[in-house]
Amino acid sequence: MSKINNRTKKKHPSEVKFQVVMEILTKPQSQAEIARNYGVHYNLTTVWKSQFLKNGSKIFEANNAKTDKVKDKKIQELENIIGKQTVEISLLKKFLGHYR
Repeated sequence: MSKINNRTKKKHPSEVKFQVVMEILTKPQSQAEIARNYGVHYNLTTVWKSQFLKNGSKIFEANNAKTDKVKDKKIQELENIIGKQTVEISLLKKFLGHYR
C-alpha cells in the first residue's frame, strides 16, 4: 500500500467495488448508507458507480471477443481434421484401387 499525505491508501478488490455498485443501483438504501456499511468514502463510491456505468458495456465486448476466439479455434481444429481425413480417404482409395 502506498502512503499519500500520511494516510494509507486502501486497495479494494474489484469484487468489492462491483458489489458496492450493484447495491447502490439495486438496494433501496442511500448511497451514503451503503458506503458506510462497507467503510468506503461516499466520493469513492460515486467514482466506482460512474466508472461502472461508463464502461459496463465493455464487459460484453470482451465476452464476445473471447467467444469469437474460441469459435475460430474450433473451426481451425475441425478444418485440420477434415484435411487429414481427406488425405486418408484418398490414400485408401489408391490402396484399394491398386489391389483390384
